[in-house]
Amino acid sequence: MTPPPAGTPTTPVATADGPAGDPIGDTPLGSTSAGHAVVGGSADRTPRATGGLLVLAGMLLVALNLRAAVTSLGALLDEVRVGLALSGMMAGFVTTLPTIAFAGLGAATPWLVRRLSPARLLVLGMLALTIGQVLRAVTGSAVVFLLTSALALAGIAVANILLPMLVKQHFPHRTGLVTGAYTMALTVGTTVAAASAVPVAHAFGSWRAGLGVWAGLAAVAVLPWLPAALRARTAARRATRGATAPRPGIRPARTRLGWAMAVYFGAQSLSGYAIMGWLAQLFRDSGFQPQDAGLLLAGVTALGVPIALLMPALAGRLGNLRPLVFSLTAASTLAYLGLALAPRGGAVLWVVLLALGQGAFPLILATIGLRARTADGTVALSAFAQSTGYLIAALGPLLVGILYEATGGWTAPIGFLLVALAMQTSAGMVIARPRYIEDEG
Repeated sequence: MTPPPAGTPTTPVATADGPAGDPIGDTPLGSTSAGHAVVGGSADRTPRATGGLLVLAGMLLVALNLRAAVTSLGALLDEVRVGLALSGMMAGFVTTLPTIAFAGLGAATPWLVRRLSPARLLVLGMLALTIGQVLRAVTGSAVVFLLTSALALAGIAVANILLPMLVKQHFPHRTGLVTGAYTMALTVGTTVAAASAVPVAHAFGSWRAGLGVWAGLAAVAVLPWLPAALRARTAARRATRGATAPRPGIRPARTRLGWAMAVYFGAQSLSGYAIMGWLAQLFRDSGFQPQDAGLLLAGVTALGVPIALLMPALAGRLGNLRPLVFSLTAASTLAYLGLALAPRGGAVLWVVLLALGQGAFPLILATIGLRARTADGTVALSAFAQSTGYLIAALGPLLVGILYEATGGWTAPIGFLLVALAMQTSAGMVIARPRYIEDEG
């Protein structure tokens, strides 16, 4: 990571978020304990090695849960639709609900972080995810299914925003490596849930088991954060007694960097959701059997696992990210052109190139931490980029479906994805050079 320009005042990034000896943290951002210099509510101390490992383990467990509730439902959508007698419109809303929830609830996370510690928020988020997944698996009501799905997604939305902040707080000199580790865990959770939801449902004779089983994984993710969360009330009172007035909030919406991050996040997520929703259909239309089309789609996700680990580490080592931005754009462009011109003959190559292009997702997650100096800046930038980006992303599967139905082919949908890729690349040029949201916001 390139250091800030000479003469620019910098604030040390905290690595512990609470009283001495507490590796996870009990204090909300903006609070301070007497006698400690604070950034984002964290004391300027290095946590013990065991504390750092506990934080890392907690983050990886949370990351495993960040898409399992979404992809398991996608794999079982037909069974759920029949079982709950969902209308076509309601089934369509179910598939759009994740991006809506991530956008709306993610935007509220900075407000929550100023009032509750990250540990308490993650406990509440994972409990919401656990309860939501259990309740939606047992209900017979379509309305209750939607509401409990929204509850589960609320927990994911909060965790989406918190993880980049926790990387900045606890691993400021390992931003790329740790971001890669949790992004890889996210990708593994996504892949395993998508691949095993149907077999689990068949083994137990009901789609309810295929959805509900993931509540157990969410419950396990509560455990590393629970001790610090239980101590949070006492720590918060202690912090309040010595608190100083919080500094003015950072407003990414008023900055060029903030909007560039949001557009890049949104454009890459748009293509990602479009690929997940429609790539198998494209391969089926080109002559592949359904099971082979599904395997090709799974290949995009599976190849994304090592890419998710390597991309943030590369980003952390480069002063300027333009080579990565252009490389990802080139891979996606070749993949889209190949899918348009020869989807059957070069299918495996297009899948590999798509997986490389989708490396834009771990890249932007790493860049959120690289473009902020402080925990406050990271959470503000993360919330704005992700909440605004998911609003953009929600258009992807919808518009691809409309274009596909209107034209009866894949030329127009792929053309739309190429336009989105051009927007992504333009935004990537803005975020590529070293700069900090605190200097602009």
